Amino acid sequence: MTSEAPLYRHTVLYLCQSFFIKDNRAELLLHAHKYDFDIRFFSELAQYVAAVDADRSNSLFVIDLDTLHNMQADLHDARKTLMLGELLARLPPGHRYVYLQSSRQGSRFLLQQRLVDSHCLAYAEKPIANDVLVDKLFNLFVQNKRGDAVTLITLGLPGSLDDAALRDQCIDVTYHADPSTLHLRVKELQPDLVLIPDSDYLRVDALARVLQKNIEADPVREIVLLQRRPDDALARRALGDGFDAVLPDTGSGMLEAQLANRAAKIRVNKDLIGKDRATGLLNKVGLRRKTQDLIRQATLEDIPLAFGVIDIDKFKTINDTWGHHFGDIVIKRLCLCLAPQMGERDLLSRFGGEEFVVVFWDCTLAQAWPRLDALRTAFGAIAFQVAQGDERRFSFSGGLAAFPAQRSENELFVQADAMLYTAKQDGRNRICPAPCA
Repeated sequence: MTSEAPLYRHTVLYLCQSFFIKDNRAELLLHAHKYDFDIRFFSELAQYVAAVDADRSNSLFVIDLDTLHNMQADLHDARKTLMLGELLARLPPGHRYVYLQSSRQGSRFLLQQRLVDSHCLAYAEKPIANDVLVDKLFNLFVQNKRGDAVTLITLGLPGSLDDAALRDQCIDVTYHADPSTLHLRVKELQPDLVLIPDSDYLRVDALARVLQKNIEADPVREIVLLQRRPDDALARRALGDGFDAVLPDTGSGMLEAQLANRAAKIRVNKDLIGKDRATGLLNKVGLRRKTQDLIRQATLEDIPLAFGVIDIDKFKTINDTWGHHFGDIVIKRLCLCLAPQMGERDLLSRFGGEEFVVVFWDCTLAQAWPRLDALRTAFGAIAFQVAQGDERRFSFSGGLAAFPAQRSENELFVQADAMLYTAKQDGRNRICPAPCA
């Protein structure tokens, strides 16, 4: 199968012993591919260093410390063991590394200290199952990227926070003055963080309870008490009332630094909860929240939305004929076909299996049909090599719905899904409803 775009978005450069590569390469790669990244294996330190030096992408660099006991071809003496200090000294600076070590190595605290002080992103003990290792590496990919902006609502007047410092950490701040209407503002904006000063909590102690007990409350959202004067009893009471954390306001930028750390955790949790691990696209949970946000904005700005459901035709036959691994590649190629054509405010989701959802911002039903049909044509032009000299092409069908004709995320999905069913019944490889002649 040929394509201009790389099949996997991320890469791991892995320095490990040659026998490990031989015994585990296929299984490890299979797990990695399901999580949308590839692994390049190295058994010689010199080749690994050159590859790390040349890397310009968002790669992870993993080192199995058993390579210390592996003969390196560029050692100039008769030793068979590379010293840890030599290994660390030869690693290119400006990068952080994931170290894998034996349980015997892991029991030595001074070794752990040396590793974490040597550009360490993370370390892990072996033996570790391939699927567990891949899952942990995926989590590190998520943690390494900045991700979406985190939204913060704070009770108080503008100027009480260093907005510029928070913007540098990709945190958007909204100020709200009235505690009694805070729940309405939170319902409208659906922020990730809510900051409530202790003075407002003392006046209205039900603030956090009202926000937390709403059945539509976001489970990732954090409600934080800003404590301007030390009071242990008040802090304990606030935690009992539903606050997730208490942050002291000690000045000197400490509050902004603490908020940045909490925002980073929220960002990772949102990605792990709201993203499909195999493709990095929104999953059902993430799509629901993002679509509701988009509908709120479209209502305020009087903007039309188009909602499309896509399903790969005869996907069960693809899996049954050429295997699930090949089916995963077809899904991956569809993602690579769709993603570059999404606008800045459009949404793209892997809804489940071979089913995808697109949401086009500022787009009517009449405008959406040619956009989605062009994507259908582009996907149908991709040649998949299923065997030597045997190329196949595949197709998808799609259904469309429009906002404000359908008012909610659920109504949009039901209507678009019904149109998808019509497209399948009418022969597949088409988008419904078709434009009027």
